[in-house]
Amino acid sequence: MREADLSAIRTVPVARRPNKVSASEFAHPPARDRSFGAFVDALPNVLVARDFRAVVDAIVRATHAERAVVVMLGGHVVKTGLAPLLIELMRRRVITHVAMNGSAAIHDYEIACFGATSEDVAAGLRDGTFGMADETGREMNAAFTRGMRDGIGMGEALGRALLERGDLANPELSVLYNAYQLEVGTTVHAALGAEIIHQHPAANGAAIGDTSHRDFRRLASKLADLDDGGVVLNLGSAVIMPEVFLKALTIARNLGGGKPRNFVSVDLDMQRHYRPRMNVVQRPTLDSGKGYEITGHHEIMVPLLTWAVIDRLERT
Repeated sequence: MREADLSAIRTVPVARRPNKVSASEFAHPPARDRSFGAFVDALPNVLVARDFRAVVDAIVRATHAERAVVVMLGGHVVKTGLAPLLIELMRRRVITHVAMNGSAAIHDYEIACFGATSEDVAAGLRDGTFGMADETGREMNAAFTRGMRDGIGMGEALGRALLERGDLANPELSVLYNAYQLEVGTTVHAALGAEIIHQHPAANGAAIGDTSHRDFRRLASKLADLDDGGVVLNLGSAVIMPEVFLKALTIARNLGGGKPRNFVSVDLDMQRHYRPRMNVVQRPTLDSGKGYEITGHHEIMVPLLTWAVIDRLERT
């Protein structure tokens, strides 16, 4: 039987071979400088660590250039205690718009009003009490009905309701409350029948649809500011916000002659999903810009990202 003659193999010098990793890109152990900036600088310049720094750079550039930084939220980001970080970025005028799904709004509202959220679903499902908290459903639906009457969006309606409520347990921890106070645009994108407040006796489908659709139009208008250097981040929404973003971006480009273009999109989640990859990372940046996927637990990655952005802003 014939065998390959290895003595006839052609080889190439290492110096001529393209390499994906060089020694200069390796991580650094702690040295005298133990600052957070030194920690980020010490990360290896490979794979997602490289992407992480690129995302930080993009957010800092967008802030300096006064381009939009749009943050889209799923409920898990709020109920894992990350609102103070987002609020700080709003205060520093880094985040220019917050778009959230209905569950994020519910968790945020309950933290602001009652100081606690996230019930035991299995226990409540047994006796039909899951999602039946009286105050949450009654107050939020009342805010939507009033918002429809006054011609405002769901996010603005909730922010105003929290401000006027007065006896809040933790207003300093509420994205909705602080965005309203700071005049940072906030939109809420409901999915009818998917949120506990839709099963409440006070639910008004017309008000939910009117205020959330107004917020959809507001988000579509805001996306125009992503053009040429903005950043959009999807934090923890696997379905609703990626779908809403794709349609809102279509409207923005339809009305804007193909713009916005040349922006950075980021999906940060603990596991990979089809819709965020396609609708946030890949499709919107096919012709221009850059998309990134960063996988990790929100309660670790969002603080790292926030600290890195603030550190970089203070050093530049």
